[in-house]
Amino acid sequence: MNALTELFTLDRIALNDSSKSRAEAFAAVGKLFSKQAGLEADAIVGFLNDREDLGSTALGAGVAIPHGRVKGLKQPIAAFIKLKDPIEFAAPDGEAVSILIFLLVPEKATQQHLEILSSIAQLLSDPDARKALASESSPEQVCHLLQTWGSTP
Repeated sequence: MNALTELFTLDRIALNDSSKSRAEAFAAVGKLFSKQAGLEADAIVGFLNDREDLGSTALGAGVAIPHGRVKGLKQPIAAFIKLKDPIEFAAPDGEAVSILIFLLVPEKATQQHLEILSSIAQLLSDPDARKALASESSPEQVCHLLQTWGSTP
């Protein structure tokens, strides 16, 4: 069991997303999260943009972790989006991003936020995990990979 086990569910895995820009990807995840968390999609996009304005959440190697603290959110919520075509994301290595893991946490969840972000960053820093996530075409398998990453077999 890891910090991601409870965070990812099949209904928050999107493969071959057609977003062509950061704004489109944020709008798509805003709609997804609004349905599941009962928050306004525009507010979710606002929280994500506010964090992105502080500096890009792209890690390099084609991955990013857009995230933010959200007033009124009760539990952390995450989504995995794999884009059909990579998009510009101001990554430190200049590489376009095709894998996005979105994370929203309650406004007061500072320590929990950091622990989850750390787990996601470790996952995406693992070349084998990145390769598996990038090549997988089954949402069920992606969800399984996310939920069990780092667990001992």
